[in-house]
Amino acid sequence: MIELKNIVKRFGDLVAVNDLSLSVGRGEFFAVLGPNAAGKTTTIKILTGLIKPTSGTAVVAGFDVQTHPLEVRRRLAYVPDFPFLYDKLTPWEFIRFTGQMFRMEDAVLESKAQELIRRFNLEAYLRKPIEGLSHGTRQRVAIVSALLHDPEVFVIDEPMVGLDPHHARVVKDTLKERSLQGMTVFLSTHQLSVAEEMADRIGIIHQGRLVAVGNREELRQQSGASGPLEQSFLALTAQEANLKEERSTGPAKS
Repeated sequence: MIELKNIVKRFGDLVAVNDLSLSVGRGEFFAVLGPNAAGKTTTIKILTGLIKPTSGTAVVAGFDVQTHPLEVRRRLAYVPDFPFLYDKLTPWEFIRFTGQMFRMEDAVLESKAQELIRRFNLEAYLRKPIEGLSHGTRQRVAIVSALLHDPEVFVIDEPMVGLDPHHARVVKDTLKERSLQGMTVFLSTHQLSVAEEMADRIGIIHQGRLVAVGNREELRQQSGASGPLEQSFLALTAQEANLKEERSTGPAKS
């Protein structure tokens, strides 16, 4: 469902993403981890068509993101870490607007919206202006709107930001259920516990490079570290930092 091939993104002299290739299958729950400024959000923006890669290709559900953007957007949903919502609308108006953008029939829109609204406990906020809602409530509105059209691919950046433990659990359960039903989930997070709990596979990006990918046991083997995911993550990012230093300075002289 997702194919990233030799993606490079430069901003002047800065290489934000460096020759990144990755495949994520239908129904797979894939999590991306990395330190700040590792290239995670840049990769997501390329995947969702918000920015163009300097080179390389991104394909979603069989369609090239750059050459067939509308076909991709029909099949994809994206929730950033700080989602943009129209502040003067109410949640119900925004949800309906989103469904209409995807040309959903009114009866189908109403049925799916009500199911998601109940699940995410938004009934009390439906008629209130979005500008007065907390960040966590806005996040729930964004997720409900994104799930409304049953996307084939769901991309979400830091989904637990601002959510209390109850609603974080609702998001986790909903995304996992959807992935088991065939929706591909591409999740970026700093929370190693979320990745460890939810993901079928995990990719670690550091300094623009995909330094490791695999399930929990495979990452342990690649890193040479035992114990929790945190130890593998720290070992792999440290290894990449050392390799980058060696590439920039050359081999040590005896």
